[in-house]
Amino acid sequence: MAENLKGCSVCCKSSWNQLQDLCRLAKLSCPALGISKRNLYDFEVEYLCDYKKIREYYLVKWRGYPDSESTWEPRQNLKCVRILKQFHKDLERELLRRHHRSKTPRHLDPSLANYLVQKAKQRRALRRWEQELNAKRSHLGRITVENEVDLDGPPRAFVYINEYRVGEGITLNQVAVGCECQDCLWAPTGGCCPGASLHKFAYNDQGQVRLRAGLPIYECNSRCRCGYDCPNRVVQKGIRYDLCIFRTDDGRGWGVRTLEKIRKNSFVMEYVGEIITSEEAERRGQIYDRQGATYLFDLDYVEDVYTVDAAYYGNISHFVNHSCDPNLQVYNVFIDNLDERLPRIAFFATRTIRAGEELTFDYNMQVDPVDMESTRMDSNFGLAGLPGSPKKRVRIECKCGTESCRKYLF
Repeated sequence: MAENLKGCSVCCKSSWNQLQDLCRLAKLSCPALGISKRNLYDFEVEYLCDYKKIREYYLVKWRGYPDSESTWEPRQNLKCVRILKQFHKDLERELLRRHHRSKTPRHLDPSLANYLVQKAKQRRALRRWEQELNAKRSHLGRITVENEVDLDGPPRAFVYINEYRVGEGITLNQVAVGCECQDCLWAPTGGCCPGASLHKFAYNDQGQVRLRAGLPIYECNSRCRCGYDCPNRVVQKGIRYDLCIFRTDDGRGWGVRTLEKIRKNSFVMEYVGEIITSEEAERRGQIYDRQGATYLFDLDYVEDVYTVDAAYYGNISHFVNHSCDPNLQVYNVFIDNLDERLPRIAFFATRTIRAGEELTFDYNMQVDPVDMESTRMDSNFGLAGLPGSPKKRVRIECKCGTESCRKYLF
């Protein structure tokens, strides 16, 4: 039996830190885990629970130990500089919110101490969620999470996905042909993929969209001879900017801000979710109405047959808020699936967006008429640009706060 098991390994369900904590609790040295007699009694601060200004003492919750074993420690015993700074930052912010004097009290009242514990637990939960999001993302841009407004933690019913999740009874047909171009931008063969569909090349050499809103984008696909660096592959490369999911301070829930400058006409993100039929969307919409949710996005480029539901399955676009003066514009994109009833929904910057600025799109976006390239597009233009998306349902008050605010989302 020993011979048969030689070389086998089994995944451990406990993390490295948890195993180290178990060693310290059992007072056991373990060279493989980096636990020796020298550091056996080095304990890590999980968070700080309370504070006494006299002699500067902190009540410490130790990582790997129950609350009952938290201890009061003098400042000089603590080496957790980052945790100390965050504790006092949270304390000062909460004192101001409660309209207390800015001077730190000698003792914290129980409600204030309890708030600081809840804030520390929330911050840890948000960090774990941030790690989960980044582990699931397939795109280059990193995701950070921040809530300095309230004690709300990660959404309980949300699964991060990178591409459409196809619902029951729906099929995405893969494209059968690709282009033969050597240089899709400067020397397209047969007009490349856009020309084959009687449309213009969508991007310049910097990857910025040069089509007016309402015109579709046809990118090169998996059957094309061009490589990954082809200038007609933009949306399919995914999110390239570092973005932050943050809690808004004006009652709009979560929002998304960019951590980098985004140039005008640059691709920012796709609206991703579960593709469902319009009939199923109507059924779910009755439920979402009672929740005040607006995650149903009609794919009505040529006809209103399918809807994207990002309520449960979605990417970072799930958290992007509405604005009557948005900085993102919707485009319909076709890559490996050319069924015009099932476009991919891409957001491009309408202007230069500064680092730290919130990203928004108009939930009831309208598209101005433009010159069409074919009669087929002319006949369908009344539905181009997703004018009724996300799905129109109940009259919801708008909180965007812009000068051009229409007062209601729909």
